[in-house]
Amino acid sequence: MLANLTPFLLHWAITAFGLWVASHVFKGLRFDGASALIVAALLLGLANAVVRPLLVALTLPLTLVTFGLFLLVINALVLMLVAKLVRGFQLNGFWTAFWASIFMSLLSLVLGTFVLGGTPEFTIQTSPGPDGWI
Repeated sequence: MLANLTPFLLHWAITAFGLWVASHVFKGLRFDGASALIVAALLLGLANAVVRPLLVALTLPLTLVTFGLFLLVINALVLMLVAKLVRGFQLNGFWTAFWASIFMSLLSLVLGTFVLGGTPEFTIQTSPGPDGWI
């Protein structure tokens, strides 16, 4: 169980750090306290795991027509949803959410590469090994 808990906590910390940095970069994104930041990071991870795939599937034709650029809008909408659900997390407008979600995605990509990418236990197996998937 501890093997699954460590990557989860690292992803949660990276998301929280990304939200914290974004709140200092963008004027329209604010947190009232550390508890709001931590809850927002947890809920953003949950929303990205559950709600975002549903939105991507429902808007697949629009995403294909826009060559995937509509995924940026979906990211902004998920961030706006989290801001509506978490007390103490203020987000002013769609464009702030749009640019903040792009910023956070890039920051999470860079941090995830350094923190999670260097060790073998955090790699994702994309093909079966010599003994198959099991």
